[in-house]
Amino acid sequence: MPLSTPAPRKLMHTRAIECKGYEREDGLWDIEAQLVDTKTYVHTRRHGGRERQAGEPVHHMWLRLTIDLDMQIHDAEAVTESGPYPYCGDITPNFKSLIGVKIGRGWRREINTRLGGIKGCTHLVELLGPLGT
Repeated sequence: MPLSTPAPRKLMHTRAIECKGYEREDGLWDIEAQLVDTKTYVHTRRHGGRERQAGEPVHHMWLRLTIDLDMQIHDAEAVTESGPYPYCGDITPNFKSLIGVKIGRGWRREINTRLGGIKGCTHLVELLGPLGT
């Protein structure tokens, strides 16, 4: 059943999250996700950053986990293709800290321990939820 008819409104922001799983020839699996945020109008961040045109990604980020059938992480790669600030991509190497972690009980706690606060990026960390499921 769809949502009820909303009040009159106009679209301002879209967040698209896409996840894909790939079986590799070596028996491992690559689970990839990307997050894209766009706005329908020209805008600039309140605290700096450059002007972005309508439809131009504010965030465009990628994350890949390479896992085995026991859900053990063998590799992790994060890329910030587009972010509102120049330093947004600086933390992407920290996602390698997930190597050796097993997705399952305690997954979110482990994410927070390894990538919480200034060690990670809120948007990339959010992608670990759908990747883990």
